[in-house]
Amino acid sequence: MFRAAVLSLAGVALATPAAARPSTPGSNPIIRDRFTADPAPLVRGNRLYLYVGHDEARGKEMFNMREWLAYSTTDMRHWTFHGPIMKATDFKWASKDAWASQMVFKNGKYYFYAAVEHDKTHPGKAIAIAVSDSPTGPFKDARGSALVYNQMTPQGPHTWDDIDPTVWTEGDGTSWLIWGNAKCYIAKLKPNMVELDGPIREMNVPRFEEGPWIHKRKGIYYLTYASIDKKQGPDERIAYATAPKIAGPWTFRGDIMASGKNSFTIHPGIAEFKGKWYMFYHDASLTIGDEKGALGRRAVRIEPMYYNPDGTIRPIPHTDAGVTASAKR
Repeated sequence: MFRAAVLSLAGVALATPAAARPSTPGSNPIIRDRFTADPAPLVRGNRLYLYVGHDEARGKEMFNMREWLAYSTTDMRHWTFHGPIMKATDFKWASKDAWASQMVFKNGKYYFYAAVEHDKTHPGKAIAIAVSDSPTGPFKDARGSALVYNQMTPQGPHTWDDIDPTVWTEGDGTSWLIWGNAKCYIAKLKPNMVELDGPIREMNVPRFEEGPWIHKRKGIYYLTYASIDKKQGPDERIAYATAPKIAGPWTFRGDIMASGKNSFTIHPGIAEFKGKWYMFYHDASLTIGDEKGALGRRAVRIEPMYYNPDGTIRPIPHTDAGVTASAKR
């Protein structure tokens, strides 16, 4: 199941001439032989792993996502494909939808948090956890049931508010789960990483839509997320807030990235790798064969990130150059 093939950062198209045009390793989109979305990076030593959802929509389908894929790199330009690591239905209580995920390492194991559609016993989206001794699997259901399901967040406005999990672990080992759509939720995790350790609370951040991601730099906590400002249009942009601690208070800092081409969704994933910071995201600019980019056919991209002296993040443009851009802004 876990085949590996070395890809350039721009990807290698195996059977589709439209996707096989030469590209510089490091240019965007980074994977060109299949449609990918919701990027989640994980740094382990000298290697960065990237976990993505596999967009398989055809024609006018909205979303068709059945599995998660894994890649890794040592130079941000050339990638190794590790194949599908799981299907949504590997969680026996889930019915479909391999939506956004994040991998974390703790206690000597790799924990994979992901959004899926629950079966009819708990209608709506839910958060699953799988575990492995390896970042590329094999993975197994860590609980045999959902960590969070729709009835646990009755304040949510719809049945898909329990999506897009992200996990942050403090220096003292305390871990927090953050997730949501329309509302942003936070809950402490038990040391075993597979149970909640306290109540679910809301995080009050302006214009939150979905896709939260936590990182920390020089004592500042950053909550980055997909945001909608109706004055700027119906499509998501990437905004962020900062805080002195994970519990807040959070100060809204505004947008740092515009909407993605041909896609109303956008999804941040942030990592520091070998002393440099990167923003992972998706748009729908890729064409493979006769399938053009669309809502259900997105493509993962990467841009360098830079900070101002006061710790605020500089605006991040969408570029074709990606990590090949050498001039520091």
